[in-house]
Amino acid sequence: MRVCVFGAASDFIDQKYLDSGYELGKAMAEAGMDLVFGGGAGGMMGAVARGVRVGDGHIVSVVPEFFKNDTIEALYKEFDKIYYTRDMADRKWKMEDLAEAFIITPGGIGTYEEFFEVLDLKQLEVHRKPIAVYNVNGYYDELEALLTKGCDQFFMRENYKTLYRMFNYEEYDEMFEYLKTEEEDDHIPVSGYKYGNN
Repeated sequence: MRVCVFGAASDFIDQKYLDSGYELGKAMAEAGMDLVFGGGAGGMMGAVARGVRVGDGHIVSVVPEFFKNDTIEALYKEFDKIYYTRDMADRKWKMEDLAEAFIITPGGIGTYEEFFEVLDLKQLEVHRKPIAVYNVNGYYDELEALLTKGCDQFFMRENYKTLYRMFNYEEYDEMFEYLKTEEEDDHIPVSGYKYGNN
């Protein structure tokens, strides 16, 4: 099963988050899950990739062409396959298309954007892929409260709660069971975009 993991690229976050990413990656590999990610060597992305690699898992990296310049963002080198895309938007679409499920780890603006995009696409029935939010140290508690408020005040449909599931630190068994159980039966591409760098 190919799982796309979104998360922070920053190495300035607390070590407990980096440790949680590393342990998540190891658990994914042990569960036979392949990693699809944005290719970064730092932050949650790098930590998850290192965990997957230690567990002898398969890693697919997706990076924009201009990231070949390592001064922009250090890239994780120990991938099994790499895709180069035209830009950041293509990077995101390619990751979404390759993935059979998503895990959202703690992150910043880019991670929020990625979460809300796959959530919105699922609401619009563009895909039916499971979305798990990995809520380490209560990082996403306020996000959950915000979404609940939006539902309570009728800005969102009540069924939004069925679009994703929130999991706490080390709830690997429950999270992986959800991802496997909820995996779509037939593939619906995330978008109609064509990727020229397959």
